[in-house]
Amino acid sequence: MFAVTGITGQVGGVAARTLLDTGLSVRAVMRDAAKGAAWKERGCEIALADMNDAAALTAAFSGVDGIFLMIPPIFDPTPGFPEARAIIAAVTTAIGVAKPSKVVCLSTIGAQATQPNLLNQLGLLEQALNTLQSPVCFLRAAWFIENAVWDVAPARATGVVPSFLQPLDKPVPMVATADIGHLAAALLQETWTGRRIIELEGPRRITPNQIAATFAEILGRPVRMEAVPRGAWEGLFASQDMKNPTSRARMLDGFNEGWIEFENSDQSSRKGHTELKTVLKQLVARI
Repeated sequence: MFAVTGITGQVGGVAARTLLDTGLSVRAVMRDAAKGAAWKERGCEIALADMNDAAALTAAFSGVDGIFLMIPPIFDPTPGFPEARAIIAAVTTAIGVAKPSKVVCLSTIGAQATQPNLLNQLGLLEQALNTLQSPVCFLRAAWFIENAVWDVAPARATGVVPSFLQPLDKPVPMVATADIGHLAAALLQETWTGRRIIELEGPRRITPNQIAATFAEILGRPVRMEAVPRGAWEGLFASQDMKNPTSRARMLDGFNEGWIEFENSDQSSRKGHTELKTVLKQLVARI
């Protein structure tokens, strides 16, 4: 039996389906009972737990062979990340009590970066889980190709897509969520001791200009990227009701300046199989 958090999302959903298709048992950890029906029909055991509730998480994590752990993304955190710290404290307490045989934790490229930015939340998660006795594998994933979902509407409507990733011809490590979920399921079936770090990106790095060109091919119309000036970022994010936009802006700086990167660049990262065009076609068909 494997406990899977984030099962209603893209990565957790793929991990759970992969385990089920392999004939393994899955305990779906979720906070909304209404979303559990479809997973129950597929044979999952349902465990209701909020990610801030250490007692409920302990029950959800007890008696399993392994856990796929991902914490909810907080895109507009309060300075100091108190929201993430509360979740991390609850998760760490629960795993410490439940003592599963292994934990595969979804982390991120750049989790080791010391510069203040949005991804520090997952660095804090790694630090906390490092104190536990259970074997832990940190699956550090690249930028999700699915983030291009926000680009579909402007690509279709105007053919001009604003880009915060710059320069527009700079290759960025990206990966499809399907590749992350498949690898997470595979790692749960492995055995190891201590700590592991697995870094994952797609088959090749992708530039913003390549994203535009692929949209143009799919949509059958010209599409180009347009760099959003750095000086406009915080004001633009604030206009979108972000209260603390600096951490997001600094994350983007990290990708653009190169200090958000895998610890060993792309030399030792694992490579997924899903191509950019495959993901963008799915996004266009869905929206």
